Amino acid sequence: MMDQPINKKRKRFRQVALYGVVLLAASALLMAIYRDPSTSRLNVQKERLRFDTIRTSDFSESITLFGVVEPIKTVYLDAVESGKVEAILVEDGNLVGVNDPIIQLSNLDLQLNVLNQEAQIVDQINTIRNQTILMEQQSLSLKENALDVRYRLDQLDKQLLRNRKLYGDSVIAQVEFEETEDEHEHLLRRQQLLRSTLQKDSTYHAMQKQQMETSLELMQRNLDFAKNSLENLRVRAPIAGQLSSLNIEIGQLLNKGERIAQIDVLSDYKIRAKVDQYYISNIFPGLKAEMVLDETNYLLQIKKVYPEVKDGAFEIDLVFVDTPPTTIRRGQSVPFKLKLSDASQALVLAKGGFTKASGGKWVYVVEQDGAFARKRPIQIGRKSATGFEVLGGLAEGEVVLISSYDNYGEKDELYFN
Repeated sequence: MMDQPINKKRKRFRQVALYGVVLLAASALLMAIYRDPSTSRLNVQKERLRFDTIRTSDFSESITLFGVVEPIKTVYLDAVESGKVEAILVEDGNLVGVNDPIIQLSNLDLQLNVLNQEAQIVDQINTIRNQTILMEQQSLSLKENALDVRYRLDQLDKQLLRNRKLYGDSVIAQVEFEETEDEHEHLLRRQQLLRSTLQKDSTYHAMQKQQMETSLELMQRNLDFAKNSLENLRVRAPIAGQLSSLNIEIGQLLNKGERIAQIDVLSDYKIRAKVDQYYISNIFPGLKAEMVLDETNYLLQIKKVYPEVKDGAFEIDLVFVDTPPTTIRRGQSVPFKLKLSDASQALVLAKGGFTKASGGKWVYVVEQDGAFARKRPIQIGRKSATGFEVLGGLAEGEVVLISSYDNYGEKDELYFN
C-alpha cells in the first residue's frame, strides 16, 4: 500500500490556529494576573437582565398613588339625647332632604322633666300674682294712711291758727295751745315718715317684681330647652344626601353622643389617599395631580393635608378641578399621578429593582465592550413615577443595569454570559 501525500497548506493552517488559541489564552492569563486582585466578580445571565440608557429629557418629580373615592362631604348623625329607638322612618341607602325625620326616640325622664318644669312655671306665675296683689294692698294701705295724716294736718292747721289767736287774747290756757302745737309737730313728722316709706316701698316693689319676672323668664328658658330636648328625640337630617351606615334596631337604647348614621353629599366626590411620610415636606394644598379613567384625563388638586403620620404614612384629600367622571363610584380605588415639581430638562434614569439593594447610591454601568458592568457611585435627585433625576456619576448615553441587585452581594463587576 502506498503512502498518501500530506497537504502542506492544511498543515500550516492548523499550526496558525493553534498559535492563535495559545496567544488568546496567554492574553487572558496576563489580564487576570495584572487586574486588581481585590476586585470581586460575578458571572450573570444577560438574558434575564434589564438595562436603561441615560438620556436627557423633560423631567418632573411625581409619585403614583392609589386613592379611594369618597363623597365630597359627609355629615355624621349622633344622638343628641339618649333614648330608646321607637321607629326607623328612613331605610339605610335612601336619599333624604333637609330636616327630614330619620328615627324617633323616647325618653320618659325627659318627658317628666318637661311636665315638672311646666308645673313649676305655673306655680311661679301664681306666686308672682299673689305677691303683686299683696304689694298693691300694702301700697294702698300706706297711701291711705298718708291721706289720713294729710287730712288731720289740714284740720290741725286751722285749729292751730284759731288757738294761736285765742291764746293771744288770753281766751284759752297755754297748756291747751301747746298741746295743739305738739300734735301738729307729731303729724308733720309722721307725714315725712310716710313719704319716705312710700318711696322705699315703691322701689322695693319694683325690684321684687323685676326679680320675680327674671326668675319666671329663666324658668321659661329652661322649659324651652327641655322641650327642645324632647324635639331632639326625633333625629332629623341636617343636609340633603344619601343616608348610610344606619345600623340600629327597634327597641335599641342609644346613649347621648352615640353614632347613628351618616349622610353623604353625592353632588361631587373627593379622593382620599395615603402618602409615604418621606414626602410630607413636599405636599401642600393646591398641588396638582392627574388621573386617567376610561381613557380620559382628569385634573385634581390637593384640598386638605392631614399632618398626622400613622404607620409611616399620612393622608390627603384631592378634589376634581373640573367636572368629575360620571362613572365614578363611592369606595372605588383609583390610581393617579401627583406632581411634586414642574417639568425641566434633566438626565433621567428609569426606575427598577436596583434601588432596593443600592438605595439609589450606586449602580452597575455597562462598559463600552458590553462584556461586563462595573459598580459606580451616583447621585440622584427628584423622583417620578417612572424614573430618577441623575445629579452625578453618570453621563448621557451610558447603559445602566436597572434590574434587581439582590443576588449580587454588592460585587464590583458583573460579567455577562
